[in-house]
Amino acid sequence: MIARPLEKQATNTAEQWSNSDERFRKFGQAIDAIRQRIDQDLGEKDLQYILKIRRLSKRMEITGRLFTHFSFEPLGFTTGVLAQWVHKQLEVAEIGHMALHGAYDKLNPPKDLQSKNFRWIFPVDEASWCIGHNARHHPYTNIAGKDPDIHFGFVRLTPETPHRFVHYLQVPTVLLFILPNFGSAINTHVTGLLDVYIGNGIDSEMDFLKDRTWTSILAAHRQAFRKWVPYYAKNFVFYPALAGPFFGKVLLGNWLADKMRDIYTGTTIFCGHVGKDVKSYEDSAKAVNRGQWYAMQVEAAHNFQVSLPFSILCGALNLQIEHHLFPRLPPNRLREVSEEVKACCEQFGIEYKTDSWTGTLRKVFRQLVELSQPAKSQPV
Repeated sequence: MIARPLEKQATNTAEQWSNSDERFRKFGQAIDAIRQRIDQDLGEKDLQYILKIRRLSKRMEITGRLFTHFSFEPLGFTTGVLAQWVHKQLEVAEIGHMALHGAYDKLNPPKDLQSKNFRWIFPVDEASWCIGHNARHHPYTNIAGKDPDIHFGFVRLTPETPHRFVHYLQVPTVLLFILPNFGSAINTHVTGLLDVYIGNGIDSEMDFLKDRTWTSILAAHRQAFRKWVPYYAKNFVFYPALAGPFFGKVLLGNWLADKMRDIYTGTTIFCGHVGKDVKSYEDSAKAVNRGQWYAMQVEAAHNFQVSLPFSILCGALNLQIEHHLFPRLPPNRLREVSEEVKACCEQFGIEYKTDSWTGTLRKVFRQLVELSQPAKSQPV
């Protein structure tokens, strides 16, 4: 059992909700009703929406690469970098994240949008990510010892993660290394490389490694490099080489677009589950019924408010609450139901947290600063 630090008491859901079964049962029914209504309405318009986004992404890629290659003045070069960023951002979030969740599998999509065939334009191994994210993070959000995303090597995201020496430097680590290299950081996490080299500070059963044998360690390296090598060779060797003597200019443009994508995606993800008002749970926490599980998902997440274009570039992950209630709904549908979900939470007394993006980021970094120090009850 992980010791509770004094700085925050973890929620014991069974005790908290023991006298509220009827309220949570009705809350679960209300959320299920929203899901069933949207599921029945899913169809061709949803498929056409994501196909339109994919066409936009391809146009942005072509525009970006042409301008990056053939422009010789700052305005054209900047246009190329921004167009490439939009392409990369759409592919990682609005398209890729939800395709790997299986959001389009029932809509008879093209083969490359089916979850089992989808290939991310992002340096993260798809199979490893699906295990870590779909099978482990979503069912056990913010539960200590079960959600691997709160035990993240260099970073301590909740009080339930034991403090280690590396956490003293977690704020500069996040700012200087993790956010600018977010795709690679996620790949090291979900393939098990982070567990090989630094561990996560808790029992080995939470490792992405099956064991500590050389076979498992080598497999983690193969999984990581099978995505890294083709991705970085294509973006940082092949395309720049096509520019001949202007190799450095194209390399710089591709690198800038990658950094913009990683920083934008990283700040989106950190805002989803980190902050003083985001709940985390002891490893013994378990919902008694479906409605209580929905409530745990809502209270362990945080939304932030942005305009539609920025939400599309986030892949609707500014609506992290809705995504955790309906992880297989397309992003356009998450935006459609957000106000209804908020009203439902208010009706049944479930804490629905939302703020501006900047306000949410402030909460994230305040929490990172606080958690960089050990709790008084926990020795260094």
